[in-house]
Amino acid sequence: MHQWVLSSYTELRALRARLREALASEPLPEGHELDEVPERMAMVASELATNALAHTSPPTVVELRRTESTFILDVADNDPTAFPEFPANRPPGAGGLGLRLVQRVARDIGWYVNDDTKHVWAQLVLPRRQPSPEIIPLSTID
Repeated sequence: MHQWVLSSYTELRALRARLREALASEPLPEGHELDEVPERMAMVASELATNALAHTSPPTVVELRRTESTFILDVADNDPTAFPEFPANRPPGAGGLGLRLVQRVARDIGWYVNDDTKHVWAQLVLPRRQPSPEIIPLSTID
């Protein structure tokens, strides 16, 4: 598990960099690859942490966990009464589309409350490595 504590928006850039480093350092299960997971996870972390910083008071705690074939990003804040919203039909530029973006790239997204802390999480799948195509030498082709 990796953990970062944020107190302001200025720390988001460092969070994305540390998150990419953490993902790259994780040993992967046989047959899996990172592919686009670091970029997608950086976007997910930015959206979820930005929401927490915008709608609650610091600190915001970001944790990266891993199962056998997925990564889970958990973003915790100190307002257990403000639940995430998935606004429908928002006009462009009105904001509030971050959770929709996360929903598009994640296998699953959700939230729960533990004591005085709300956790919003997203799960991303480690893709399976695609087998390399078999190369047939030209000298064997009639």
